[in-house]
Amino acid sequence: MTTPLDARRFRVGAPPKGVAHLAVLALLFASLTVTASWITLFNLHNALRTLGQQGTLINVIIAVLALAACYLLWPAWRCLREARYTRAAIAERDVITARVRAASARSLAWITYGFAAAQVLLLLAIEFLIANNLAVSRTFFFLPLIESSFLLILRAFWINVYIFVIAEALVLIWGLIVALARLAPGPAGRPIRLIATFYVDVFRGLPAIINIYLIGFGIPLTGLPVVKEFSQQSFAILALTLTNGAYLAEVYRAGIEGIHWSQTAAARSLGLSHLQTLRYVIIPQGVRQIIPPLLNSFIGLQKDTALVNVIGTIDAFNQSIIVASNHFNLSAVTTVAILFIIITIPQARLVDRMIERDRRRMHVGGA
Repeated sequence: MTTPLDARRFRVGAPPKGVAHLAVLALLFASLTVTASWITLFNLHNALRTLGQQGTLINVIIAVLALAACYLLWPAWRCLREARYTRAAIAERDVITARVRAASARSLAWITYGFAAAQVLLLLAIEFLIANNLAVSRTFFFLPLIESSFLLILRAFWINVYIFVIAEALVLIWGLIVALARLAPGPAGRPIRLIATFYVDVFRGLPAIINIYLIGFGIPLTGLPVVKEFSQQSFAILALTLTNGAYLAEVYRAGIEGIHWSQTAAARSLGLSHLQTLRYVIIPQGVRQIIPPLLNSFIGLQKDTALVNVIGTIDAFNQSIIVASNHFNLSAVTTVAILFIIITIPQARLVDRMIERDRRRMHVGGA
């Protein structure tokens, strides 16, 4: 009579199921993707030929891309081979080999599916660009217009750079001041906490474009001395500082409150005042924890500089709109998008690396 323990041992030692169907499906999916790639490349070649863009170089590039698309068949074929080895190992009752081969076949099948899905998305993007006789490409990626307007837009882009560099420095200081105001201790700090909370709630709920519009057009109309003489860039910096300072204040506050209360107790027991405790103990530790969120906030601030066009500042976006209006084409706006992407992606990758480094440090500390 078989006991439950014997049955469990039999299940543990049972050979894996066959993976032939998974391998065949992967090979079929890869073959269909390669065929679709050839069709798309053929359509791309015809579209370029209609524009007069033809020659040996283009033909060579198309041929290389067609050959590169066939690489997807390699993991699919390897998956099919591993499936055959799995079936042979099962027939020979070699459970260990069968399991190893089956796991390898499944891994190769999922590799095929993943790369095929990415390739299909790329093909859809190419088909979108060449659709309707290259209508999309002509509208957004008209190279002659991009080339002729690039330097003009690049010079205007320095206005965006100037605005977000100054605004980021001010936001760092202003956000910390507001965060400390929200953390003012005791009954004496209650009015300060209420004012800081009111400011944060108002400017977090106010869209940045409305804030820029109100400050950029409203303050000059008031006729206030000194302030009315500010430039448009100064009003834009002020508006962005007030708006992003409210968000950054909450990031600061989260970092400061994330420090364990024992740090404050230890500092106060050594005779440090409340301000000294914040300056020498709490804030340095809190800021170190919130560096990735700070950088994310700065990335958002950089993109918000494109909103200054509502007050007439000739930044890169406003300059691109002028070019687009003169040529009835949006390729100049695409240039602005590319410039923002160029300065944003390295910062995003830096944030990812910092988060990963902190995660590894926590794992090592936990171990």
